[in-house]
Amino acid sequence: MAHINHEPSKYQLNLLHVLPAFADEKKHIVNALIEINSGSINKYELITESGQLKLDRVGYSSLAYPFAYGAIPMTWDQDGDPLDIEIVGVSEPLVPGSLVEARIVGIMKFVDGGEVDDKVIAVLNDDKRMDHIQSLEDLGGHFLKETQYYWEHYKHLKKPGTCKTEGFFDTHEAVKIIKECEERYQKDYAPKLK
Repeated sequence: MAHINHEPSKYQLNLLHVLPAFADEKKHIVNALIEINSGSINKYELITESGQLKLDRVGYSSLAYPFAYGAIPMTWDQDGDPLDIEIVGVSEPLVPGSLVEARIVGIMKFVDGGEVDDKVIAVLNDDKRMDHIQSLEDLGGHFLKETQYYWEHYKHLKKPGTCKTEGFFDTHEAVKIIKECEERYQKDYAPKLK
């Protein structure tokens, strides 16, 4: 059974505001709340205020998510949402709304409609099939091309040319961005919880 460092409650907790971003910072393991499975064209998002999962939109094209996708708790990216995470190499669909521990392998810097909307790239920490994946290079060149293509075209039929990748970076840079998003969460969002 999984446990969190929180008093028992008769109400469902909003894990976006209860769990820390890092499950084990030294091992580059983060907590991730799953919103979308690979193969989906539906865009689900956790409602920041309540923690429930909501269908945000149905994709405008047949371009489906090529990875599981979610959010890192207690982070706040420059686009006004929790920091995004894509989890690659998932062999069995993950339950939307579930919590997983993901090991960071890098980050893709991304601009969506003029807003910074970076994507942490990770693998499931508990999947032994992913132990050999330690960096973006281990995912191979095609993964980087596919990921870049997806993000630059997923809104193309709705808003052409509004999405731009700005490069792929290593785990060190990913941790730096996560820490910046933790600080932004404490400064910009946490005061709203009082």
